[in-house]
Amino acid sequence: MNRSEVLHRRLSALSIVSTIAAKEFKDNLRNRWLWMMAGILLLLSLCVSFMGSAVSGNLVVFEPAQILSGLVTLSVFMLPLGAILLSYDSFVGEKESGTLLLLLTYPLARWHLVCGKFLGHACVMTIACILGFGLTGLILISLGDTQAQLSIAIGFTHLIMSSILLSLVFVLLGYWVSLCVREKAKALGILLILWFVLVLVYDLILLSAVVGMSEMFNRTVFNLLILLNPTDLFRALNLLATPSDTLAAKSSLTLLAQTGLGLPLMYGLLGGWIGALLLCCSWIFKYQEI
Repeated sequence: MNRSEVLHRRLSALSIVSTIAAKEFKDNLRNRWLWMMAGILLLLSLCVSFMGSAVSGNLVVFEPAQILSGLVTLSVFMLPLGAILLSYDSFVGEKESGTLLLLLTYPLARWHLVCGKFLGHACVMTIACILGFGLTGLILISLGDTQAQLSIAIGFTHLIMSSILLSLVFVLLGYWVSLCVREKAKALGILLILWFVLVLVYDLILLSAVVGMSEMFNRTVFNLLILLNPTDLFRALNLLATPSDTLAAKSSLTLLAQTGLGLPLMYGLLGGWIGALLLCCSWIFKYQEI
């Protein structure tokens, strides 16, 4: 095979993937999922930023670190759930309707379909995160002083980038489950249990163990436990990116930031989760009977 044939095949694969991605993106525009997700994130971020102090009887704007700490706590619940609802029926739904079998009659490889869907859903989650958090960040920057503006800009940049990566991890988990079951209801049920374990149960067990048995946990074991859960990796990344000495921004969650891992490595590990899950989904789909 000469160089021109290789280039032609690569361009053809890119064209197929981009066509599938555009179709997925348009579908989510048409059913208004993108705008709904962006609106929820925007509403939550505005409430945390400007009304979070209402419980104390005063309406004041928190310090940037306190705002970002609250947003991280909410995001770790909302983003995985939104990603699951976006992707849980990506394959099993098309199996039930018969469209997946029809798609596979066209001259495309199965990995084209996986990558195309992933690219389309990645665009949806990226735009939702940028609109939901970016607009709030711009408002806070316009209201803050010079020092606060820099802190807000850096903090929200890390929040948006890590939110996109966390969302993509759960999109791919949705693909994985969707490829392994034959009913949409079962896929959604399994993913909701997985969400509950990774977001709630795992964190409670880990934090309880760290606080109650700190002398038994060395740094290596603790880092490994963090790496096994992408939601904890997301928390640790953002807590490390927005350090604070104020009491209100501190909690037991700040223990997660004491991993000794740098920000580039944490981003790389989230990217590693995405790469590994994408390869896993492509491999499962490649050898699956439809």
